[in-house]
Amino acid sequence: FINTVVFENSTLGSIAVAREIASVIQFKQKNNEFCILGLATGSSPKRLYAELVRLHKEEGLSFKNVITFNLDEYYPMEQDSINSYVRFMKELLFNQVDILPENIHIPDGTLSKEDIADYCATYESMIEKLGGIDLQILGIGGNGHIGFNESGSLQNSKTRLVALDHITRVAASGDFLGLSNTPRTAITLGVKKIMEAKQVILMAWGEGKANIIKASVEGTVTNLIPASFLQVHKNAVFVLDKEASSKLTRINTPWLVEEIVWTEKLTRKAVTNILHCQSWY
Repeated sequence: FINTVVFENSTLGSIAVAREIASVIQFKQKNNEFCILGLATGSSPKRLYAELVRLHKEEGLSFKNVITFNLDEYYPMEQDSINSYVRFMKELLFNQVDILPENIHIPDGTLSKEDIADYCATYESMIEKLGGIDLQILGIGGNGHIGFNESGSLQNSKTRLVALDHITRVAASGDFLGLSNTPRTAITLGVKKIMEAKQVILMAWGEGKANIIKASVEGTVTNLIPASFLQVHKNAVFVLDKEASSKLTRINTPWLVEEIVWTEKLTRKAVTNILHCQSWY
């Protein structure tokens, strides 16, 4: 099982994650050390980055000791394209805080195919020379991907060029004005480097993520659902809103995993659950 923390909504969850990031940055500042952050893109961390910007502008949180490594980038992808993760990160975070430009690392979607392997090896060695990632932020795909480590990715997989699943491309197709315009490949940090991070926080919002969250947290550890690998990480937590957590046993049928106080609402839910199960026989 993976430690899960459930918030009333995604805003409260995002604020809590931002505070955790701030505390890690400030701890490193006191010790005169760099803070190495692994960052994600997509819809899940948008509110998180807004809160980090607020903490910088209103509460003086400095990013001068922060070095970032983004998880992934579409390939091929020009850096100034509307869908590039370089542009996403600059607009939502980097251009609004005091991070040093030389401390920002995002996979390069403009490389020639021949240069990708060497580039990926260098990307990993930079992380290693800095002592690894202190805190890795993740979202989760509908098929359980973390970064662009799609279903089938191995736990020891390295940073590489990957083919994107059809599910992933369909989910992104709205941004690209149709599936035919959606990239088929991406460069992603490997599962191995994610698992080596000292701390991992995966964020998931909305009912659409409920089934894959249940499978990742409570199901078998399997490369078919790369997020399930986090069950064996020593310091991983899933931060969820109520909807994303709704299929978890401790939320949906808490009487199966812990002693509870039987309220009228819980009793009704349990009886409904029993009747539903019986209807299958």
